[in-house]
Amino acid sequence: MNAVCPRCQQVNRIPEDKPAEKASCGRCHASLFDGHPVQLDESSFERHIQRSDVTVLVDFWSPRCGPCMMMAPVFEQAAGRLEPRVRLAKLNTDAAPGIAARHGIQAIPTLILFADGRELARSSGAMSLEGLLAWVDRQLGANG
Repeated sequence: MNAVCPRCQQVNRIPEDKPAEKASCGRCHASLFDGHPVQLDESSFERHIQRSDVTVLVDFWSPRCGPCMMMAPVFEQAAGRLEPRVRLAKLNTDAAPGIAARHGIQAIPTLILFADGRELARSSGAMSLEGLLAWVDRQLGANG
């Protein structure tokens, strides 16, 4: 399985016989899964979506958005519960408007679940932790 390092963006191969939650980056030696969302930008977004074998859930948000700020601690908690099965990532739409436009983001927060470089599902609006975890489980169950 390939996983992108949340710190240095290096693509790492995790051997099948090694637990992913204990894997570290071959370049910077950081933990590949530390239970926190990865902060994405224009340069790291495509790498995490296209080069990782891990399903990625991206929170498209803005610091000017009240519901986004309410959703932030829920998303943080979800990262600790979903990794390494799902990588959670955040993209500030104010700082990366081109990516937001390419993905048709019209409301924030919007969550998009990506696998194998393609969108599996999306949801707009804040959710509770239980609602978020259930939504991810439903999407992954419905999509294999």
